Amino acid sequence: MTVVPRQRLAMVIEFDGAKFHGWQRQDNAFTVQEAMEAAITKIEGSEADPCFAAAGRTDTGVHATHMLIHADVVKSRWQDSPHAYIKGLNFHLRDVGVLVHGIKAVPDDFHARFDCVERHYQYKIWNRPVSSVLYNKQAWMVLQPLDVDKMNQAASFIVGKHDFTTFRASGCQANSAERELKFLKVKQDGHWFTIDVAADAFLYHMVRNIVGSLVAVGVGRWQPEYMQTLLAGKNRSAAAQTAPAHGLYFTNALYPGFSAQDISGLMG
Repeated sequence: MTVVPRQRLAMVIEFDGAKFHGWQRQDNAFTVQEAMEAAITKIEGSEADPCFAAAGRTDTGVHATHMLIHADVVKSRWQDSPHAYIKGLNFHLRDVGVLVHGIKAVPDDFHARFDCVERHYQYKIWNRPVSSVLYNKQAWMVLQPLDVDKMNQAASFIVGKHDFTTFRASGCQANSAERELKFLKVKQDGHWFTIDVAADAFLYHMVRNIVGSLVAVGVGRWQPEYMQTLLAGKNRSAAAQTAPAHGLYFTNALYPGFSAQDISGLMG
């Protein structure tokens, strides 16, 4: 059997999470991975064997601005015209809710998930007494006033390397709950509250659980220092509700030498 030479590519994609049941392929639901596989198959036909992996396994409803994935494509077809290959991918993805906006050729042993050293997310909150019909699929509608200063005070108590059992969902399969939270900042711009967070890796629902507790502080339910108590207690049921998925965005993935945001706009 003839072996078709492959080229591994790191691709930066954005997607509308409302249209997908997360990244990873499932038997009974439409996912981002399935959409990408279908687009490459339309270009490569019977020679398609993409071998996908992603920097993060996003849940149903979670969006991405700079998710990094890798895929193996037919080397000769890619080298013939990288620009045409990308245009072809986006042509087949145009009505699905995914867009490829950066590609970098990488070594065959590069892995989007296992080589990633830091992941960045952003959570968006629309905060006013009346919700928004324009943003209700892109942000959490919080109607009570939020105190950005108290939210940042609360955030400061959990930055660093800790056991994040309190903010770990029951279905989490990670062997350890220890993670290093690199930064956690809350910004306000009018009615918009944006929470930026980065870590070496995240536990299942970790970001959304942290956001839920920060909002509890922001509306005055808890004092900022209570975040320390929550963290030390290692009790998920003591923390606040899980924030909705549709406010969460995967915004960057860092690797030795480059990041997803670095190669956005690169086409080869």
